[in-house]
Amino acid sequence: MRISTLDIIILVIYFIGMAAIGPICSRRSKTTEGYFVGNRSFPGWLVGLSMFATSISSVTFVAYPADAYKTAYLRLLPCLMLPIGIYIASKVFLPFCRRANVTSAFEYLEGRFGPGVRAYAAVAFIAGQFLRLSLVLFLVSLLVHEMTGLDPYLCILLGGVVTSFYTITGGIEAVIWTDFIQSFLLWGGGFLCLGLIIWRIDGGLGTIISTAAADGKFMLGDLDMTTKTLKHAPLGLSLTDKTVTMMLLLGLLGWLTEYSSNQNVIQKYVATKNPREATKAIWICCLCSVPTWAFFMFLGTSLYVYFKLNPSPEAADMLTGANGAKADQILPFFMIHHLPMGAAGLVIAGVLAAAMSSLSSSINAISAVSVVDIYKRHVAKGRPDKHYVIAAKTIAVISSVLMLAGAALLMRADSKTLQDSATKLGSLFAAGLLGLYMLGFLTKRGDGRAVAFGIICTLVFTAYMTAVEMKLFTVEDVMRLGATKGMATWILQPIDTYYTRVIGDLLMFCASYALAAVLFPNKKDLTNLTVWTTPRGAYDEPEPAK
Repeated sequence: MRISTLDIIILVIYFIGMAAIGPICSRRSKTTEGYFVGNRSFPGWLVGLSMFATSISSVTFVAYPADAYKTAYLRLLPCLMLPIGIYIASKVFLPFCRRANVTSAFEYLEGRFGPGVRAYAAVAFIAGQFLRLSLVLFLVSLLVHEMTGLDPYLCILLGGVVTSFYTITGGIEAVIWTDFIQSFLLWGGGFLCLGLIIWRIDGGLGTIISTAAADGKFMLGDLDMTTKTLKHAPLGLSLTDKTVTMMLLLGLLGWLTEYSSNQNVIQKYVATKNPREATKAIWICCLCSVPTWAFFMFLGTSLYVYFKLNPSPEAADMLTGANGAKADQILPFFMIHHLPMGAAGLVIAGVLAAAMSSLSSSINAISAVSVVDIYKRHVAKGRPDKHYVIAAKTIAVISSVLMLAGAALLMRADSKTLQDSATKLGSLFAAGLLGLYMLGFLTKRGDGRAVAFGIICTLVFTAYMTAVEMKLFTVEDVMRLGATKGMATWILQPIDTYYTRVIGDLLMFCASYALAAVLFPNKKDLTNLTVWTTPRGAYDEPEPAK
């Protein structure tokens, strides 16, 4: 079955509407200040919904239901730590960025540690965003493939064109306004799917809850890849198992990284009118995001019950992974084969909206960091502002091309679910950024030399864990070097890949702090650069006159 003519018309109208926003906003994006931060003029409610739409993405719309369909609720736990992360960010990170009038998240690092550290952080961010772009585009391409039957690689190509167009032409203003519209579309699409599932199941919501509970689908657990059954996650601390406590800790560290060093986030809250609006924006994002993540997990659970009561060979293959089927195809499959005419087009628009909101923000953020932190700072100093706007758009074009290539490579991914892959890859690409910012904000120790040592330690560890995850070596390879079998087994999986970020941040902080304490005492004036050297009220911006 393929989508109807009415569905196609709905999608065409959606694409035309999104594409039109780029040229409309381009008139106010002639300068770098306008292109990157919209002249810092947006209200908090608008930016908050934009941040929410960016945080959702097709990872939420496609991968969260897939994860709950195939496994249980363990990977929802990190999401629940967002309120704590935002509270800390509003007291520590946001005031620094607002008062310093930054465009890039990494300008602070130059003042604290020097230009080399700023360049490292910028490059690490760009690498991580290329990964995010590829993953999000790949997920939405699954939907396009399901509904059209086109070659999946062609679907990847088609999926990125409109997003790249309005982002490149309209800058941050186009990103924010399209995010605003897309946030309502993605909500509507999810509610429509869940409502139809409840309506078609005898007993409705009660049947879904009782059936899922009986099968352990609400447990805080994961899929045992050996027995292919769900198992509860232990509660305590561990570096080798996915425990409840460690997943919560992983979430907190992840959100602190997001709100201290993620350009997607910082570029939005420095684009608001004033500090009050910036704080309002991040709390609106939080209040919208956490329930939405939980909702889409429940949507996946509902899909599990629906296909258990209405068996389908294709859905069964997606649950077990048989015949090369992936769980991430379950929502697209339901949308195309079980939604009525017209409804499919609206829901598909919601999925596309979720993907496009994230893609546009990441493309614009990569462009901003590349120009502000690298090109303007190290390559082409003192050029006219128009030159940097052209450079920004050129970098956005290059980013779009690399996004397409990365999504094509992810077609070969083999994992439990793409949410599992996203968590692993996000941990590997964290690059110790939170540890770096914690060293800068919370201590008076450390300079460029000490941090360089911390960076080296972190990169070596990350490279090691990447080799472990990619299984580049076998137990036999390590045993040939003289290790016992038990030692070789431990060397090849010392910790769960999820916790690479935790250890990387600790390495960055501890290695830099220790070397600074022993060899490189800080003699630099740190006024307004740490929480200990900032006078009370120094980062309170005056509110505009009423």
